Amino acid sequence: MAVVVPRYDTEVNEVGQPLTIVMPFYGRPDHFILAVQSILAQTDPHWTLVIIDDMYPDKAPGKWASQLDDERITYIRNTHNLMPSRNFNKGVDLAPTTFLTIVGCDDILLPGYVARVRELIAQFPDVDVIQPGVEVIDEDGQVYLPLADRIKHMLRLRTTSSTQAFTGERLASSLLRGNWTYFPSLVWRRDTVAAIGFRVDLNIVQDLSMLTSISMGNGTLLIDREIVFQYRRHSASLSAVTGPNGRKFREERAFFLESSRLLKLQGWKRAARVSSRHAMSRMHAFTDLPRAILARNSEGISTLTRHILGLPYRDFPQG
Repeated sequence: MAVVVPRYDTEVNEVGQPLTIVMPFYGRPDHFILAVQSILAQTDPHWTLVIIDDMYPDKAPGKWASQLDDERITYIRNTHNLMPSRNFNKGVDLAPTTFLTIVGCDDILLPGYVARVRELIAQFPDVDVIQPGVEVIDEDGQVYLPLADRIKHMLRLRTTSSTQAFTGERLASSLLRGNWTYFPSLVWRRDTVAAIGFRVDLNIVQDLSMLTSISMGNGTLLIDREIVFQYRRHSASLSAVTGPNGRKFREERAFFLESSRLLKLQGWKRAARVSSRHAMSRMHAFTDLPRAILARNSEGISTLTRHILGLPYRDFPQG
């Protein structure tokens, strides 16, 4: 049965177009409910929410969402587990508006998120990606700034104003040096993302792959400093779960080396060098190595060490 998402007038008022919010769901029900409630609490009512339930075992959260009495909300339960990238692509296909965001089912949109995003779209109608201002929260919703996010802040492109656009090799080099964006907070131009598609062979760096492709196509990324989004960082994320065995770094190295080759063909030598070296990825592996050693994880110790040193990986049984 085909899913029909209501279409909205793209010229609602002078502030800009309505925003589609796609929320793939597979996670803690309490965080999911808080995330949906944060959307319902937006000061700007011009949004539409598409919830994609990726076969979460407990049907109660989906039942709660499907019974919400709001015509702007569409709830869909997949017939089989699609995993992240296929859910992202499904959300892009279903989006009824020019711009969309793919939020985490545990993140929080502050009340002014939609209003600020629509204001930015009105000011920069040709932008391809918007990075709104973000603060980080823990499992309990407390604002904090762990090491990973302090590093992100240091790596982010410096702006000379509260809102600034970037494009081309400078953007690509910066992102490949260290991905300082917060994927669930990003706003995407639908046609740009649909033309590329999130790579289904990637489980960790599909967002960086998309951003790199957009920058190589001379797309524009807009950075805005006004904080309107809360990104929840906790140890149960996919990347945190797979980190100690090092498998995420195998994916990262393959992506960086592939990107380096493509960037060379484009004549972007600086970005190609940055991608080939992937220094921050190797430093990240270095910080994961002590946990693998403490856990006596032989695969993790081998893979992380070889990633740090740039050596070929050893093969291990996939369990």
